[in-house]
Amino acid sequence: MSTATGTGPGPTRNTLALAALGLGAFVIGTAELVVVGVLSLIAGDLDISVSTAGLLVTAYALGVSLGGPVVSAATIRLPRRTLLWVALAVFVAGNLIAVFSAAFGLLVAARVLCGAIHGLYLGAASTVATGLVAPEHRGQAVGLVFGGISVSTVIGVPLGTLIGQGLGWQATFGSVVVLGALALVATLLCVPKVEHRTGESLGAQARHAFHPRVLAMLAATVLLMGSQFIAFTYLTPFLEDVTGISGGAVGAFLLIFGVFSAIGTFAGGRFADINASATLLVGNVVVIVAMAALWAFGSNAWLVGLALAGWGIVGFGVTPSFQLRVISLAGEGADLAATLGASAANVGVAAGAAVGGWALAAFGTGEVPVVALVAAVVALPVVWATRFLKTPQAPAPGPSAGPGPGPSAGSGQDGTVTVPVATAG
Repeated sequence: MSTATGTGPGPTRNTLALAALGLGAFVIGTAELVVVGVLSLIAGDLDISVSTAGLLVTAYALGVSLGGPVVSAATIRLPRRTLLWVALAVFVAGNLIAVFSAAFGLLVAARVLCGAIHGLYLGAASTVATGLVAPEHRGQAVGLVFGGISVSTVIGVPLGTLIGQGLGWQATFGSVVVLGALALVATLLCVPKVEHRTGESLGAQARHAFHPRVLAMLAATVLLMGSQFIAFTYLTPFLEDVTGISGGAVGAFLLIFGVFSAIGTFAGGRFADINASATLLVGNVVVIVAMAALWAFGSNAWLVGLALAGWGIVGFGVTPSFQLRVISLAGEGADLAATLGASAANVGVAAGAAVGGWALAAFGTGEVPVVALVAAVVALPVVWATRFLKTPQAPAPGPSAGPGPGPSAGSGQDGTVTVPVATAG
């Protein structure tokens, strides 16, 4: 268990802290995806093929999936606020290395490093965010953090791509450095100091974080996210070959998906607070309907647009529910488990992209949504079964806790705010 203490109690300070965490997520989300828009520029400048340059995407995903939990385990006893600003500082440094990379290998190494920090930051930010609000609003807090990722796909990635096309790919990474520095300053100024009190050893943390109930939740994450990325990875060729649109119209349809994804992430936080398990189940069903619509009506631009809007609402709208369930199910291992959510999502992304590539080669562009549909149907019973996973009981308060109710956000006599982070629920 960890507690956050701040010198300025009240909702305003907590709102600023959540905004700072969301800004950090925005920077990280931008850095993850903006490289796709400048791959050809990197390939031309470093005299490599575009497919080789694509390894920068793979390197980042591996950093998130494998490096995030490792770095999180190594820093498990580091105070949470310190961990946040150290993570942002290293992330800024990693992107600064990318700016001056003249060798592809160094650029790959920088991407792996940034990927590992991606998972570390999102895990720490999630646990801190859930402690800055009352228990019944934890889903909204997680939604605000992950909303930064969604907004980055709508604003950060397009702007970063334009900067790269106008000034060179180094300028794209340079803009990430500037934004990262701003997020670091905001974290130092706005996020309350965190008193990290955990008597658990790393082994004990791992036993909680890798408990079968948590692994079952992570498996559901992999399946549902993977089913979506079977189709999303190859959405552009689908729109061009099946729907029959091209040029700016493709960008407009992708913008529809991005805007509704951002809306869905913020709304998904509220629904996670109401009933996270039901939100996941409904989201899975909507994904099934959207994939069926794309397959059956792919040549109708209007219906495709509606399908993308519905899919966008739930596609990332389920993320706060997944993350909240993982944190809650891990109990005392929440700090470590929070990183695993990002890892599971990236495993799903990688697996979905691979399956989508196979479907494209084997059946053609028009059949990719039906393969995604089958995968979403397979995910449905797993997601449904996770509703029966029970969160562990919170540890009984010690002798000094007093006769009052369990821990909750509050102000001490000295004006500090003390809130529990990652309480099970």
